[in-house]
Amino acid sequence: MTLGIVAALVYGILVILGGIIGYFKSNSTISLVSGILSGVLLLLAAFVQFQGQSWGAILASGVTAFLVVFFAFRLAKTRKFMPAGLMIILGTLALAIMVKQLAVFK
Repeated sequence: MTLGIVAALVYGILVILGGIIGYFKSNSTISLVSGILSGVLLLLAAFVQFQGQSWGAILASGVTAFLVVFFAFRLAKTRKFMPAGLMIILGTLALAIMVKQLAVFK
């Protein structure tokens, strides 16, 4: 199991948990749905990578990049570090690992 797969798994789990926490804290159904959808896509990407399919790394990188941009807009709008700032930092770290993994596939 490569570091890119681990990054996708960990970030996917964190995104799912964040969606669940957002739902219970703010009663936000959109947080729950988007968190679970994004997290499941990241977990699927990790599973596909584990099976040896290179498109899993592309999917994981794309979902993570989208989430980093989304949380950057959220941070700019709310000016609150939690949870957007933390997710930007973790997402950027995960994305850097995933992009490095993409270079290995080429």
